[in-house]
Amino acid sequence: MKIHTSQAAVAAKTFTNATADAFRPADELLRALDSRIDGLDEEAIAERLDRDGVNEVGHEKPPHWSIQLLHAFKNPFIIVLLVLAVVQLVTEPDDLTGPIIIAVMVGISVILSFTQEYRSSQAAEKLKAMVRNTASVTRRAEDGHAERIEVPVEELVVGDIVHLGAGDMIPADLRLIAAKDLFISQAILTGESIPVEKAAPNAAVAGDSGGPLDLPTVCYMGTNVVSGTATAVVLATGARTYLGSLARTLSGERVQTSFDKGISSVSWLLIRFMAVMVPIVFFINGFDKHDWLDAFMFGLSVAVGLTPEMLPLIVTANLGKGAIAMSKRKVVVKRLNAIQNFGAMDVLCTDKTGTLTLDKIVLERHVDLDGDDSDEALEWGYLNSRFQTGLRNLMDKAVLSHRDLETIAHRFRIVDEIPFDFQRRRMSVVVTDGEYEQLVICKGAVEEMLAICTEARIGGDVEPMTEEKRAEIRAMTRRLNEDGLRVLIVAVRRDPIGDRAYSVADESGLTAVGCLAFLDPPKDSAATAIRALNHHGVAVKVITGDNEAVTKKICAEVGLDVAGTALGRDIEQLDDEALDAMVETTTIFAKMSPVQKARVVKALQRRGHTVGFLGDGINDAPALRDADVGISVDTATDIAKESADIILLEKNLMVLEEGVVEGRVTFGNIMKYIKMTASSNFGNVFSVLVASAFLPFLPMLPLQILVQNLLYDLSQLSIPFDRMDEEYLRVPRKWDAGDIGRFMAWIGPVSSVFDITTFWLMWHVFGANDVAHQSLFQSGWFIEGLLSQTLVVHMIRTRRIPFVRSMASAPVLALTGLIMVIGIYIPFSPLGARIGMMPLPGAYFGWLALTLVSYCVLTQLVKTLYIRRYKRWL
Repeated sequence: MKIHTSQAAVAAKTFTNATADAFRPADELLRALDSRIDGLDEEAIAERLDRDGVNEVGHEKPPHWSIQLLHAFKNPFIIVLLVLAVVQLVTEPDDLTGPIIIAVMVGISVILSFTQEYRSSQAAEKLKAMVRNTASVTRRAEDGHAERIEVPVEELVVGDIVHLGAGDMIPADLRLIAAKDLFISQAILTGESIPVEKAAPNAAVAGDSGGPLDLPTVCYMGTNVVSGTATAVVLATGARTYLGSLARTLSGERVQTSFDKGISSVSWLLIRFMAVMVPIVFFINGFDKHDWLDAFMFGLSVAVGLTPEMLPLIVTANLGKGAIAMSKRKVVVKRLNAIQNFGAMDVLCTDKTGTLTLDKIVLERHVDLDGDDSDEALEWGYLNSRFQTGLRNLMDKAVLSHRDLETIAHRFRIVDEIPFDFQRRRMSVVVTDGEYEQLVICKGAVEEMLAICTEARIGGDVEPMTEEKRAEIRAMTRRLNEDGLRVLIVAVRRDPIGDRAYSVADESGLTAVGCLAFLDPPKDSAATAIRALNHHGVAVKVITGDNEAVTKKICAEVGLDVAGTALGRDIEQLDDEALDAMVETTTIFAKMSPVQKARVVKALQRRGHTVGFLGDGINDAPALRDADVGISVDTATDIAKESADIILLEKNLMVLEEGVVEGRVTFGNIMKYIKMTASSNFGNVFSVLVASAFLPFLPMLPLQILVQNLLYDLSQLSIPFDRMDEEYLRVPRKWDAGDIGRFMAWIGPVSSVFDITTFWLMWHVFGANDVAHQSLFQSGWFIEGLLSQTLVVHMIRTRRIPFVRSMASAPVLALTGLIMVIGIYIPFSPLGARIGMMPLPGAYFGWLALTLVSYCVLTQLVKTLYIRRYKRWL
């Protein structure tokens, strides 16, 4: 999402305020905001929430119900129907039957569409509420003491004191008060992937910053912390933020998926088809029968028959039903259209921790550099984890479970820290005992630590860190890795007491003292889940920042092929073409940086794959954004949750497999309606053209077409509740625009064959061959046309033999059966007489049964030929 120059004016007020406050002394700024460094009290917070409202950007809210109701009318198919109703009112003001029927059709479509859309949006909001981002703030409790608490982002107010750490989303527009090695990704606003450094005013240089996003002391809502820590005060919330002021003019909407484009293309294909065929029908009937008003009304009625006004409803209902079904499986869908991509996914890229493993890391061993058990590495490691203020990972928590070492920690206080980032892959704290010295304590990944250590503690002696010693340590840690243990090296350096600030440059000249080895055993369910995903055509690839040996052991235990392995440093040297070739044969990608993860995702996409990415860390955010389906968990970092399309309430691959199946059911049911409608419309127009050319009267009156179309529409409403055949669910499903036209051309004419045989039957067998007997002819075609259209639901819904090898769900059977009974009854009813129909003789129904059975047999034969030729059906 990029901000265009033309949008700068929109944010002028925000820019002015931020510029004015960017370099003000902290105490002066806090006074101006009527705030304090120890936070706001409850009265001030309530007053500001009442004054400014909640901290939300306006466009994130669902529209009001009245707006959603109006949107239900914003449908080209509904507009066609309304135009037809107006024309009928003008031309035949005394006969309201037609307009009433059209009003019923429009009412059903609009009310159901609105109800489904409203329910879906409400359900989506409830689901999103299950995944809430919070901010760490300092506020004053009722007794006046300051406390650091987590509050929902929406409840932040101007003047709040906010604490930031790696992985946090910036929850509002903030001015920094203090910062340590703070790097912010502003990609959401600028499109630039390189993080920018931010600092408090005492460390920043004031001057012409060029624009609001260049202010070095201000952080903007929606951006995220890549590394470092900070304390800041809230300058603006909600619509008053830089992001909020631009919300109405942002050009960064999500790119349409192939599914979105496909639905749109089918809609306009049917409209263009209607625009071409209706005038042809009109002119044929006008010239042939010389009643231009009747021809016009008939043409408009044919237009209604060709209008798939239920398409938006069926799509929304399917997606909404899919989202609700997935929520019951502990999957929260943030964006409805992601459901289809979920079903189309054929490659899942996932991290190892928590998906393949239990995500319950325990400190299994603490050893010296010879691999012998040692408490020294644990003691130094405990101090490092205890005094860091940034994001504590599971390994830190495993170290801190050794509470018996807290007595040692009480002898020290923190002086400074150098936060973790994914380039250095280590973090350091500086502590002092207050009397003699300061200690730099660093822990991190093996290679990154060996690069900054110049000495090694062997036994009780300190020796130079030679290349031979490095090789010995690597061999020792690799043995631990091969046992499935993740290894961190701990190193220290003693400095004289001083007041200087520490930076990354101070991570040098350290003495390695030992290693911490962690165990994260594989899940019992992981192997089963991977087999289930493979069974449904989804290949699983592991992309992790962890080392190769540990990853290979875990992957082998859960049944993944470990022959194809690549490291981040290997990928760094490859161009896109070489990487594209590598990703097909590689299962494990280890020691990967955030940028490298995103490159692998893009390479898989270039190879034609629909890629899902499951991640929960800061380093996963770029890949989550680039993937076709970004999947995260509710315990993930803020930026990971914000980047994802789908949130898992349980980090479990089995849940994913269920989501994939649900996505395919949703897509399959939508395709049923589209193919039924497209092929049926194609056949109907062909039949109407034949009838118009050879009959001395209209093959069906305009009102009869409207009633038939209304009944057919009602028969489609149960499609979202239908089931899919197992073989359809077994492979990923993608949108194929060319298949729609092909399907129309093959299946559409089948119904026309039996329409024409019905014309012959009514003309020759039942004597409906002049204007005086047109009601009999029209009644006969009405029933045959409706029943064959309704029956095609069962023929198209499965590639198998319907009713024999594949039975529709109970709602589909019940509704289609009911509509067929109603259709047969109408010619015998008062409504039938009112719209120009008459009862049919008993012999007709024997011929009707033969026609419908023949229709099913021919459709099944054409279906078999189609599947043999094109290797697909739905």
